[in-house]
Amino acid sequence: MLGPAVNALVIVVCALAGAFLARGIPRRFEEIVTKAIALATIYIGLKGAFDNQHPLLLIMSLVIGALVGEAINLDRWLHRLGDWAERKINRPSQSEGSASGTMNRPSLTKGKEESACGTFAKGFVQASILFCSGAMAIVGSMQSGFYGNHETLFAKSVLDGTISLVFGAALGIGVAFSAIPVFFYQGGIALVAMFTGDILSPEIIREMSAAGSLLIAAIGFNFLEIKEIRIANLIPAVFVPLIYFLGKGLLFP
Repeated sequence: MLGPAVNALVIVVCALAGAFLARGIPRRFEEIVTKAIALATIYIGLKGAFDNQHPLLLIMSLVIGALVGEAINLDRWLHRLGDWAERKINRPSQSEGSASGTMNRPSLTKGKEESACGTFAKGFVQASILFCSGAMAIVGSMQSGFYGNHETLFAKSVLDGTISLVFGAALGIGVAFSAIPVFFYQGGIALVAMFTGDILSPEIIREMSAAGSLLIAAIGFNFLEIKEIRIANLIPAVFVPLIYFLGKGLLFP
């Protein structure tokens, strides 16, 4: 579990650094940097998706994953988790305001606070998907479980740290909380790999990563604010290729 733990810790530290170092930066700089991040994210996502060798499987994975995710409404649950964490963080300051007698006064910043709450959840959800969807998350976790080799996850930590630094500046400390699902996701894969052996073939990893890469591209489109995509409801698409190939192996050994 060393690799997943280091990866999560780096995300927390860098996201917090980005969130606090970004204070005082003019709004127009934040906007142009966010758009630049969006374009880079779309490129990274599409580049990974082009590794796909089964286009029909990719299409079906997205369709089936969307139906399952929408039925469960993962997006709503993840946003609720992000909002809950945000309320827990703000509770002390709210208590202080109540004690000083300012709780009942009309607040000129109420709209900004509500907007910040939405940004917190957005940062948490989108960063979680971004850090969990790539091939390095799967392969690196498998190597940690199989061989105790954490080099891939250490390399991923450097990349994730850079991204979380920028995302933290754009979306706030919600990005830091994405370390929680990252740790459990990668740690879960590592533990499964430790006890079950080599189940995921390179072909399965490639197709899962292609579906995940399209989700990464969708994050970029959300940053451009063209049309909001409920990306969390597409997460089950990443696991459809795994079910397909495992089922295929059982039926046609």
